[in-house]
Amino acid sequence: MPPKPKTEIERQQLRTLIIDAARELFVAKGVEAVTMREIAKRIGYSATSIYLHFADKEAVLKAICDTDFLALAISQKSMMQIADPVERMYALGRGYAAFALTHPNHYRLMFMTAHGPKSPADTTLQQNSAEQDAYYQLKSVVAAVHESGCFRPELKDVDLIAQTIWAGMHGVCSLQITMAKDTWISWSEISSRLQLMQTVLMRGLLRE
Repeated sequence: MPPKPKTEIERQQLRTLIIDAARELFVAKGVEAVTMREIAKRIGYSATSIYLHFADKEAVLKAICDTDFLALAISQKSMMQIADPVERMYALGRGYAAFALTHPNHYRLMFMTAHGPKSPADTTLQQNSAEQDAYYQLKSVVAAVHESGCFRPELKDVDLIAQTIWAGMHGVCSLQITMAKDTWISWSEISSRLQLMQTVLMRGLLRE
């Protein structure tokens, strides 16, 4: 068994190990099927060591979600500086897909694994923050496009537009993550599928 962490850096390293191991197990087996003892075994520590960092499995899941949703928001931060709101919206979509496909296990647990409903009390992240809330980033970009008068005049619900864009990009990403290796479908290049999805969405949303 590895030695007990003594410094703050070592404690943070162990916490990261726990989070990474738990994420893999949750994705592979489902949250309900995984025990704290199993997480500890995966990294070679005792269950007691895990409980020094997390009170229970729900606390581990909460930490994973906070870690991964913050990582998504940070990955989108530079795109929020693009001046033209329509170009910013395109860039945000491309960045979202890049995060999903670069971190498929993160994405599976964030958006493709069943777990209980979440509320603002379940996260340490600041909602409605351009620094920490990826949905707020998308919604604020959609609001900027709306304010610029670029959407079709009948489209006035910013949340509805944002959630529709999200759903379209999620569909392409989730199919890629779960089915890209299936040979019974002759898949087009993922970059082409993502680009066409954005084109279809934007043609339906933006003015002529």
